[in-house]
Amino acid sequence: MELKVVQMVTPEGSNIILGQSHFIKTAEDIYEAIAGTVIGARFGIAFSEASGDCLVRLEGNDEELKDVAKQNSLALSCGHTFVILLKGAFPINILNVIKSLQEVCGIFCATANPLEVIIAETEQGRGILGVVDGMSPNGVEDSDKREERRKLLRRFGYKL
Repeated sequence: MELKVVQMVTPEGSNIILGQSHFIKTAEDIYEAIAGTVIGARFGIAFSEASGDCLVRLEGNDEELKDVAKQNSLALSCGHTFVILLKGAFPINILNVIKSLQEVCGIFCATANPLEVIIAETEQGRGILGVVDGMSPNGVEDSDKREERRKLLRRFGYKL
């Protein structure tokens, strides 16, 4: 077994969601889930099959985001995984609906941070072991940083 680190590409102003699924209808179901949940969201989806044709299946309503999702999926080369690139919405707006899809097994991460994916490669293929989402902590928030965080959440409308 060989371990590899794959850097994901996330266009400016976008978020990435990385997950695992088990069925060919994943790409279309994710498309319908996003389009039906957040009007005006722009997104690209790539789903890597793990059997049959073993193709990367693409859906989305934004060609640039579809292309970047495809590039990320090919860089990973891990079967039964999906990559979603999202603009005009935050992952928090769609994660529950994505997780509720019957073929979705799990979500590795949802982030706008720099993202590295740790891959194991065997003779059979490749699989995701985990992710490195952003940077390591620099310390613990003080009262000023706590207040700054609370104001940010209210400015985004997540808290009253």
